Amino acid sequence: MSGYELVEPSMEYRDEYLDMIREWMETGENMVPFVLKFDCADFDAFLRELHRLKTGSDLGSGKVNSSTYWLVNADRRVLGAVNIRHTLNEQLLTIGGHIGYGIRPSERRKGHATRLFALALRKARGLGISKALATCDKENVGSAKTILNNGGVLDSEDTVKGTVIQRYWIETGEAEADADDRLSADDDR
Repeated sequence: MSGYELVEPSMEYRDEYLDMIREWMETGENMVPFVLKFDCADFDAFLRELHRLKTGSDLGSGKVNSSTYWLVNADRRVLGAVNIRHTLNEQLLTIGGHIGYGIRPSERRKGHATRLFALALRKARGLGISKALATCDKENVGSAKTILNNGGVLDSEDTVKGTVIQRYWIETGEAEADADDRLSADDDR
């Protein structure tokens, strides 16, 4: 899997991260996962908040522990982000699931989402998640394709606030083996 990795947020990637956020904001698109919307003007405070979400015990109503990672390439460019929820609450069972991810606008349609999701499944397995839930809007064909490419199996569709949400389950062990094959093939190109 040469050239791409998931890294934990750190000061080392501050400028690259801020560049991604600026690009996303210029498009006016919704930033996903939700942690991309956090105020990062005080970058140290931003990093502390991400760490608190990962390790904290008093997160507030409706929140669960989650780990955030950034997908970076060999040039240290931050291509996207993923947030992995360690457990699910009632709301996340309906919409959100274990894995929320996004790729910066200029890097879409290049296979990065599939790569990021495959790496996120490895991290999820390391957190003890053997079966991961991923959700997406039915209209988001690209996200559904990414989930399917990583072994997702459509479980159900529900309408939430007028939007049809698809719910997919992925066996992380099986997905990891399949991902190894796909990622190795990507490296050979």
